[in-house]
Amino acid sequence: MAVAICCAFGLLYGGAPRASDIDPSTLALLRELKPLTDDLARYRYLLVAMHKLPLNQRLVAKQLLATTESELGLYSQALRDFPIDSRKVYSDPLPAIGDWQAVDAATAVTRLATGRRLVLINEAHHDPHTRELTLALLPRLKAAGFTHFAVEALGDDDTGLARRGYPLTNSGSEYLHEPLYGELVRRALQLGFVVVPYESDNSSTAGRETGQAKNLYKRVLADHPQARLFVHAGYAHIDKAKGRLGWAAPMAAELARLSGIEPLSIDQTQFREANPRVPHAAYDQLVAAFHPTVPIVLERKPEAGATGAAAWSSDPTLHDVSVILPPDGNAPKDAKAVPGWYTLDGALIPAKPPGEDEKRPDWLGLGGQRLPLAVDGGLCKEKFPCLVEAFYAKEPDTAVAADRFAFLDADAQSALYLFPGDYRVRVRDADGKVLEERAVTVARTPVK
Repeated sequence: MAVAICCAFGLLYGGAPRASDIDPSTLALLRELKPLTDDLARYRYLLVAMHKLPLNQRLVAKQLLATTESELGLYSQALRDFPIDSRKVYSDPLPAIGDWQAVDAATAVTRLATGRRLVLINEAHHDPHTRELTLALLPRLKAAGFTHFAVEALGDDDTGLARRGYPLTNSGSEYLHEPLYGELVRRALQLGFVVVPYESDNSSTAGRETGQAKNLYKRVLADHPQARLFVHAGYAHIDKAKGRLGWAAPMAAELARLSGIEPLSIDQTQFREANPRVPHAAYDQLVAAFHPTVPIVLERKPEAGATGAAAWSSDPTLHDVSVILPPDGNAPKDAKAVPGWYTLDGALIPAKPPGEDEKRPDWLGLGGQRLPLAVDGGLCKEKFPCLVEAFYAKEPDTAVAADRFAFLDADAQSALYLFPGDYRVRVRDADGKVLEERAVTVARTPVK
């Protein structure tokens, strides 16, 4: 929870907050939230507590709610409830379709990483769509000779991670509870990466950036001259110059200074879907021009005849490449954006529970690698909210789930997205009581 709160205040206040910046109601909420380590219990608490706060004091609570929703598989709701559009506004001329072409981002980044020792990519913590490209890059960069993979959400205390081969929910911050984040760590270990935690416990913005950079330098680059490092970080940590963090030098800039290594920095938080959409935004214009169905990078056409970088960046001083994520074909339409109402712990809560005609984001299939397993609110036995989770059969319930979805309504229907294999599906309520458990095999052809 500490990391999420730090990031929340960093976005809201532009750095570490002074005590006078934080209103008493928010401080009380944070104190009451701290002991709630279970995601579903935290979700239930935030829904109720947020609506007891004055309207002008709900920003931190809304951001924490959105992050928790993403960890519970409620991805569309997380985009809707995030209180700040963290995407940097872009008002410069956009790439012209006559001069630029769309290229699969995984292919383009792998090519750009040739000869590099340091590659950094960022994410929006409440939007796991920004983890899809990293997952696709892992096998490609490993094949290209990268040796170490560093992730912001991991902590230093899980000394058995590499031996075990998968993360636990207490292996790091709560961001790691989200299934796709857990899959990043699991896949990196399977591929043979040395997985590196690098978070700093410094509470100031500048101190945290410097601390993260020092950890990466000491743990990887200082004593391993042949090491090649791939870093998955949040937001502006991957920036190569000051700007988005005020006077503080970002982690990537500090790491370049310490190591003398020029990083390849990839931003994928600026051009992605928001809910609700902002009409005529740069993202919508790029989507209309280049029609992405997978994460893309724009490369200059050879016949364009212009000089400059081969890959387009919206701000070359901060990052080398701008990734454009495809829109979700299953995103709720504007007509569905009006919240419904339901009662939770005696409080009337506005919410938009997934209905029978609302699907989870289409990118969860990872291009057909994962298959949908139908689940519905009937599994909850009238205990709402409830959580349906799928665990790999050989991993315990303390592992990060392969996928999970929180039901708020008995009539709701949804799906878990899973790689072919054997799983244990568990249903539990917000008090931790297991309501049902069953073994499931996911296969592309009928299992005999």
